Amino acid sequence: MELYYHPHLVPNIFLFVERKCFPDWTIQRSTISFHDLTFVIEGRASYYINGEKYNVEAGDLIYVPGGSVREAHTFKSCPMHAFPFNFYWASPHNDIRLPFGIVTKRMITKEILGYIREFNQVWMSKQPFYLIQARAIFELILHRLLSNFARQSSMQVDPRIKKLIAYITESYAEPLKIGDLAERVKLNPVYLGKLFKESTGSTFREFLNRIRINNAEMMLADGDFTVTETAERCGFQDISYFSNLFKEMKGYPPSAVRKIAEG
Repeated sequence: MELYYHPHLVPNIFLFVERKCFPDWTIQRSTISFHDLTFVIEGRASYYINGEKYNVEAGDLIYVPGGSVREAHTFKSCPMHAFPFNFYWASPHNDIRLPFGIVTKRMITKEILGYIREFNQVWMSKQPFYLIQARAIFELILHRLLSNFARQSSMQVDPRIKKLIAYITESYAEPLKIGDLAERVKLNPVYLGKLFKESTGSTFREFLNRIRINNAEMMLADGDFTVTETAERCGFQDISYFSNLFKEMKGYPPSAVRKIAEG
């Protein structure tokens, strides 16, 4: 999943309410630039996201990513009670999406509900530095949601992909090609590429680069190797490409790692 590998994501929450809908409650049709993460506690509602209808009920998690066209109304006979979080990822990451579908069933656990109620208390009381505390609680909510999602997803990963992930993790410094990996698991390279993306959320090349860059960061933090030596030991022959990719993924150049590690 793409989000797993973005350690610098910071959610900036600008709207949170305990929404106890009246019978005529609606959200007018509009394109949103923020992310809408809504926990339905009671009742029912219909959401229309990018022209597709979704009926939601108690226990459902609604996720509407930025850039979506959103519209909604509750059921008059059974008004919705929900806790919506509207937030942006701090620049420049607002295009990163959570891995959930528009509606996910059975995601609201007792633990998560406890975090939501704690968040509500902090958000409403607005004590000094409440935004820091609120963000921390929201990140705990995200962590629990993502951990549960990852655990469910890992059980569904094709065993051939699990085998290749282990191999890539151990052999990342070698000149790996998807054709060679396809031979190891006796699959067509094109089909393997598709299966790999479906299973991990990344292409083979994106995954390999991520493993290499993460290892390069650890090597540079230890201070035993130069940037050039690190690049070569992590499978990069082009130092310029390595430096540009490192900065794109980490947000700072490889030459800055040692200074950051020393604080």
